[in-house]
Amino acid sequence: MVLVTGASGGVGAGIARRFAAAGAAVGVAYGTGADRAEALVAELTAAGGRAVALAGDVRDPGACAALVDGCRERLGGLEHVVAAAGIQPVADLPGMSVADWRAVLDADATGTFATLQAAAPALPDGGSITLVASIEGSRPERGHAHYAAAKAATVMLARAAAVEYGTRIRVNSVSPGLVTRPGIEEQWPSGVARWRAAAPLGELITPQAVGDACVFLASPMARCISGHDLVVDAGVSAVSGWAR
Repeated sequence: MVLVTGASGGVGAGIARRFAAAGAAVGVAYGTGADRAEALVAELTAAGGRAVALAGDVRDPGACAALVDGCRERLGGLEHVVAAAGIQPVADLPGMSVADWRAVLDADATGTFATLQAAAPALPDGGSITLVASIEGSRPERGHAHYAAAKAATVMLARAAAVEYGTRIRVNSVSPGLVTRPGIEEQWPSGVARWRAAAPLGELITPQAVGDACVFLASPMARCISGHDLVVDAGVSAVSGWAR
């Protein structure tokens, strides 16, 4: 059984689909997009899986605790958690307001912290938590200072949690590169072109590829991996840079 936050969004939904394909019962947690979450649950159950939709704002520690409890009650347990909830607005740093900064840090860093803190005591020995970060945690794009800072914090939170939770549960992060979504080619043609030119594999990252990384980290194959940031970026981190 796995709880995926942010599962009404593209990346979160892709993660939920890959866990369901691997045979896991999935708690589809969402803060907004109830219709998308319910549609995903219908899709997963129609394919023979088990899934439930769970509403909760991860910025609220009480809501995070309720998501964990709801998953355990409605699915019969909880073994793994993937914290994928977050936002990614664009704001140039010179004009960024404190409110802009706080909105992203609250959603992407504090929400991830609250999810981890609520979930860890509920997991059995051998369970796992995976935090969805980004390569922007170390390689920021223009207009994403708040997002990059939040994702850098997410990577370090996973490492710190791996140390503190020790032998009981494993905690890792996944850092995707530029993730494809409907309309991205038209909305940001220059960025997509730069990414494709820079990536050794020449492709954008699919939500399903992020999901594959999360499934791996939750699986017995990753039993000796904790405190690690698994980069899923089509090889971009191997080159000198793409954000020019």
